[in-house]
Amino acid sequence: MTLRPARPDEAEALTDLVMRSKQSNGYDDAFMAACADELRVTPSRIAAGNFWVAVAQGALRGCVTLDPDRATGQGTISTFFIDPDAKRQGVGRALWGQVQAAARSQGMSLLKLDADPAAVSFYQAMGFETVREVPSGSIPGRVLPQMELTLPPEA
Repeated sequence: MTLRPARPDEAEALTDLVMRSKQSNGYDDAFMAACADELRVTPSRIAAGNFWVAVAQGALRGCVTLDPDRATGQGTISTFFIDPDAKRQGVGRALWGQVQAAARSQGMSLLKLDADPAAVSFYQAMGFETVREVPSGSIPGRVLPQMELTLPPEA
């Protein structure tokens, strides 16, 4: 498996990966349609940087983004998805290592994310804790666990 920056020409393939990953958590077509705009990967988002992919056997297997807030020393993980056929094969942990190293190198001390309820146990295994609930960006009335992780100093 190789980790590398995403390329703008991969936006459509990454959107497909994100949608398949999200739907593998048991969501129906109506739910997926409601959050399609929020989940869409765009070439401009990729070009903005801090967007990595995992590639294995020539196929995209996962992606993660890190949005830095340099004023606060915090970062937000706004995209973290694994191809359903590649789950539980180390892709998520590899991407987590990438984003953690990038956060440290950019001087971040705190990471946060709004988690899909199906992914909470993964994020807890990475050291995140739920700190509050926040409204969904695309489903009125739905709330998501917001999770945070204070990055430990490098040894």
